Amino acid sequence: MTTYDIHIKGGTIVDGTRVPRYKGDMWVKDGRIAKIGGRPNGTSERVIDADGLIVAPGFVDLHTHYDAQIRWDPWCTISGWHGVTSVVLGNCGFGFAPVRPEFRERSILTMVRTEAIPYTAMKEGMAWDWETIPEYLDSLERAPKGVNCIQYMPTASLMIYVMGLEAAKTRPATPQERKEMQRLLHEGMDAGLCGFSIQRLGPDSVQADFDGSPMVTDTMCDDDILALAEVLAERDEGFIQITQGTGDIRADLAFLEKLAKTAQRPILHNVVAPSRQDPEVHRRPLRWIQKCWDQGLPIYAQCGTGRSGFAFTLEHWNLYDASPAWRAVTVGTNEEKMAKMRDPELRRALVAEAAEADRRLQVIQAGVGGNPKSLVIQGVNRQADMQKYVGRSVGDIAMEEGKHPIEIMLDLSLQGNLNVEFLGPDKGSNADFMAEMLNDSPYTLPGVSDGGAHTKFFTGGAYTTDLLRWLVRDEGKITLEEAHYRLSALTAHAAGFRDRGVLREGAAADVVVYDMEELDVDPTWIGDVVHDLPGGEWRRVQRAKGYKDILVNGEVTFEDGVCTGAQPGRLLRHGRG
Repeated sequence: MTTYDIHIKGGTIVDGTRVPRYKGDMWVKDGRIAKIGGRPNGTSERVIDADGLIVAPGFVDLHTHYDAQIRWDPWCTISGWHGVTSVVLGNCGFGFAPVRPEFRERSILTMVRTEAIPYTAMKEGMAWDWETIPEYLDSLERAPKGVNCIQYMPTASLMIYVMGLEAAKTRPATPQERKEMQRLLHEGMDAGLCGFSIQRLGPDSVQADFDGSPMVTDTMCDDDILALAEVLAERDEGFIQITQGTGDIRADLAFLEKLAKTAQRPILHNVVAPSRQDPEVHRRPLRWIQKCWDQGLPIYAQCGTGRSGFAFTLEHWNLYDASPAWRAVTVGTNEEKMAKMRDPELRRALVAEAAEADRRLQVIQAGVGGNPKSLVIQGVNRQADMQKYVGRSVGDIAMEEGKHPIEIMLDLSLQGNLNVEFLGPDKGSNADFMAEMLNDSPYTLPGVSDGGAHTKFFTGGAYTTDLLRWLVRDEGKITLEEAHYRLSALTAHAAGFRDRGVLREGAAADVVVYDMEELDVDPTWIGDVVHDLPGGEWRRVQRAKGYKDILVNGEVTFEDGVCTGAQPGRLLRHGRG
């Protein structure tokens, strides 16, 4: 008679393959699904009563920046609270390996601005014991983990390691440097990497370096990228994640097609998101992706499906960096920022740029944070003389005081010592467009949580729960089966995870058990502030409701929203493990 570790009893199984849901039991042993359906043929050490609950594969979060946080938070929350059991590390070309010991501090500073991860948290929370990619992967494998992870080569780190920072920012690689980068990518792939990643957003990148200059890959030349793609083609393995948007849409798309032809491997293209009113915003890129597949070019669209809001102060804000004027004002120490905000010439430049801003900048500002005039004052650093502004929009205050909205943002921030908090408006989301984006294309992946990044003003890690409660339960626009296929099976397949994302006998037991009627995000719009990062640093969080149990490799990591302390996660070298 078999003794199982866990018996999940009487649940409604949605296995991730689009097979219609069915009621049945599931048994787990030694980290894998041992049996689905039928009568018990043995005993179980633990029984999870799933009557009336959904039993589904754990979610796969493709776009995260938990590279630092996983070192102090094995469960990669926020994502881990919301049913995510596997994550991708090393996105956008950013990470911490390979890195020479003398560059560690600068590597941390890079992530302070481009991904807005607190310096103190990284400084105190990361114990460096690597230089090369193989050493880094060994270290990551040793680290306690509550989720599974795969790692892409952070191309910015690779370029700096080979070329040095100044050269990597100012010129293409030499033939010798290019060969060395190829060699190191081969070495990393041999050790277990699953591909490489790049952010290429041009000289006015929306995510700049800590000094305001573009990130290394933002201005990377085509040939250097294609040289790395040749490595994947030679090996016939690996995946590419790329965030591309230099401002020339035709050139960007043409390059992505060339990249796909060179690599002959799947590409995760960031990011496709629907607008509230114009369906062409998402239909146009999806038509292009279908054309690519028709030509045999495997390009997937990573879609922005989260609805989390933004709340930020000008002490930490970096997501207006596509604007040269905003970037100039918000780079530096707090004292330097405040001095620049008082500078009449810089203030005039901000206002002038807002009046002349091209459509790209307007779209970026609307999408991340909000147009300055529509922002609402949420907090004023507890200053009594500023309470009259709380709850009012920047635009209203500007009209009353006869100033430009940007001048009001600067004046209030200065008065509040940079701690005046601006709340991005809830612009609403179009459920029909969001559902169309996911239902009508075979190549769309939900998510772009940015988990672990922008921690003081954004909580995208709740997208999994939000998609199920909103588009499946409340709106009825996506079937339960389709949602779980997109959240788990397709995402696992597209990014290089093997044996994850579906419930089948023999598969890894990454499982979520939840109550669909109770599923919720708490709080709904803007996250709560908690001081739970190393060094007492704070972040915003949205917790999950409705998950009875979350299992990773057959062990319960969260029970009724409470962490069990179990750390069964694994580094999946080559996507396996």
